Parts: sequence; C-alpha cells; structure tokens
Amino acid sequence: MNDEYIKNVKNDRFAQLLGIEIIEAYPGYALVELVIEEKHKNGIDIVQGGVIFTLADYAFAVACNADGTATVGINASISYFNAPKGSRIRAEAKEESKQKKICGYKVEIKDEDGTLIASFSGLGYRKRTKEGG
Repeated sequence: MNDEYIKNVKNDRFAQLLGIEIIEAYPGYALVELVIEEKHKNGIDIVQGGVIFTLADYAFAVACNADGTATVGINASISYFNAPKGSRIRAEAKEESKQKKICGYKVEIKDEDGTLIASFSGLGYRKRTKEGG
C-alpha cells in the first residue's frame, strides 16, 4: 500500500466516523472492512443500507485513488441481496475499465461467512493524474 497515493482517502472523516478500515490497497484494487456495531443498525436491527453503501463507496474511492490520481465518483448504483450476519463486513473493489478520464469499478460486499450482501458499480472521473494531466 502506498500511503502517499491514498492519503486523501485515508483522511476520509466519514469513513473514520463509521470505523471503516483499509485492509489492502493497490492501483485498481481495495479491500476495506467494517466491524458492525449497534450504531450501524436500523430500526429493524439489521445493518442500515447507507452504511453498506458507504463501505462500498469507500472501497471504490480507495481503489481508484491508489495510483495517485485524484478521482471522484460520478455515478454509483447498488443492489442489496442479503442482510449481513456476523460481526463484520468487507467490501472488495476491482477495476473493470480505465481510460484517461473515466474509470469503472465493481465492488462486492460480503459478510464474514462470505455471503454476498450487495453488489456496487461505480464510475469515476479522474481529475488529475500523477503526471499532471
């Protein structure tokens, strides 16, 4: 993990507030994790969908910024399949395409048993490359 490249996403105060941690990151890839706490649950005692979305969105951000390019999301969608079981969930982001200005990522969110919780697709706009373009 190159800390210099991911300094912007490591400073994400909302991810810090939720307790999301970066497990692994390199250009085009990220794995992030959240230990489920009571504050993450909704009124029917399951993890709130916005928490799952934020976990996926953060994995997307880490993966597409890990090459040193300042990248912001311009489109995202998520499909939910199962409520998480256990005490933690992970989001794994993988690059599907990358051009000079636009990149696409798929993120799978799974619980600790490996059950697919949700699938997220993100499209990013690469604002500045490390070469300055």
